[in-house]
Amino acid sequence: MATVSTADFKNGMCIVYNGKMCIITEFQHVKPGKGGAFVRMKMRDIKTGRVLSDTVNSGVKFDTVRLEQREMQYLYNDGSDFYFMDPVSFDQISLPADHVGDTAQWLKENDTATLEYADGELLGVEPKMFVELEVTETEPGFKGDTVQGSTKPATLETGAEVKVPMFVEIGDVLQIDTRDGRFIKRM
Repeated sequence: MATVSTADFKNGMCIVYNGKMCIITEFQHVKPGKGGAFVRMKMRDIKTGRVLSDTVNSGVKFDTVRLEQREMQYLYNDGSDFYFMDPVSFDQISLPADHVGDTAQWLKENDTATLEYADGELLGVEPKMFVELEVTETEPGFKGDTVQGSTKPATLETGAEVKVPMFVEIGDVLQIDTRDGRFIKRM
């Protein structure tokens, strides 16, 4: 494993910190008038998503982790596993449902997703930033329901539930932001 000094830090770099793989989100080199220089840093634990912050002496070395992302096509799920295919080599892999997690609500058959690996170990599945999904269930909108900012719940074809404006009806295809599950527009 390669090592990196605090002098070579960059935002987005992945290091091993206290036995955990973390991505550096912010860092600041500090040289006080009295005493030795140090680095104040914020990082995100890859597995849990928690944000950690700490200060370390300048010049400390950390092991680096090689991050890799692979674009894969989502094929289907059989209830317990999710199946993905590499669009270049046509190799297929299956992932247990607990490994896919909440991302499953944004996966539509034949869409692409990004599988994230750290040193060959699968970390998770990242869907596209925006997905287009059909509304399968929602309350009907009535003529005159035009209150600004008023929303209602809707169930999408993947089972995800989102808040949508009153004018959305069953059968509409919506663009959804997968980062926060927010309605963007009707297609």
